[in-house]
Amino acid sequence: MNKPTKIIPMFTTETEERMFWESNDSTDYVDWTKARQTVLPNLKPTTQTISLRLPRHLLDSIRLAANARDVPYQSLIKVWLQEKLCSATSSSHA
Repeated sequence: MNKPTKIIPMFTTETEERMFWESNDSTDYVDWTKARQTVLPNLKPTTQTISLRLPRHLLDSIRLAANARDVPYQSLIKVWLQEKLCSATSSSHA
């Protein structure tokens, strides 16, 4: 199944490259059977600061729950949001 791969063109801008890959199949240019898994240990996800208004009693309850788990309350909120999102998306695919 090893077909000859095409040569990847040189791009002058990121936009030009993006447009190329949006309209071309990478399997024509890359032999993915030779791909290796890579670990990028220093790569951190991009975060964005948001403002979220919560009732005082709710925030106090979240802080208590975080304190009981010995984690920062904002980290606990992120974990809970991720868990809820995962359960919502997995139940919608069922």
